[in-house]
Amino acid sequence: MILCIETATTNCSVAIGNKGKLLALKEDYSNNYSHAERLHLFIQEILKENDLEPKDLSAIAVSKGPGSYTGLRIGVSAAKGLCFALDLPLISVPTLKTLALQVKQTKEGFIIPLLDARRMEVYTAGFNSENRRVFDTRAEILTPDSFSEYLENAAVAFIGSGVEKFSQICDHPNATFIQGKLPSAAEMTGLAEEKFQKKKFEDVAYFEPYYLKDFVAG
Repeated sequence: MILCIETATTNCSVAIGNKGKLLALKEDYSNNYSHAERLHLFIQEILKENDLEPKDLSAIAVSKGPGSYTGLRIGVSAAKGLCFALDLPLISVPTLKTLALQVKQTKEGFIIPLLDARRMEVYTAGFNSENRRVFDTRAEILTPDSFSEYLENAAVAFIGSGVEKFSQICDHPNATFIQGKLPSAAEMTGLAEEKFQKKKFEDVAYFEPYYLKDFVAG
């Protein structure tokens, strides 16, 4: 039984996975950051609604980024606190990989999640139809020619908060834009279970979110 926490974007999302399968989900799928107010409440509620006690948990999984600095810090801080208090292992799950799992792609196609990083920049990574990485996580300044090496060869599904601005400058016939989707703890359960079985745990004391870029105050 693994508690999964996703706070990398405006979606405050908590799930419980039982042997890799989604048992329960609570989230605030809105355009406003509500993590500070809702995260701990969601954790209490999801345990109570499923007749679970904290002692029933085997691990805590957290979305590690990239994403919102504040959102990631809130999620990781909550996960670390639970791990310390309950003496549980900490599992980190790549945010972009879980976002890509929301898409079913044709055998030859690609899935490219885009998370808004302000202006015309996004955080992105590339995956094939089997969710295997085809290019590593990076910050990309969008142009009409972005990802052309993939679009020229196959269908490409773009998903995430950065889709809207890319769809305005990309009109390639192989591009599909899936709008209104954010990372969710629902897709974390299987990946968290895989890491749990392989005992791929983080050092609770020293683990930090994967910010990708240094914080710059606005």
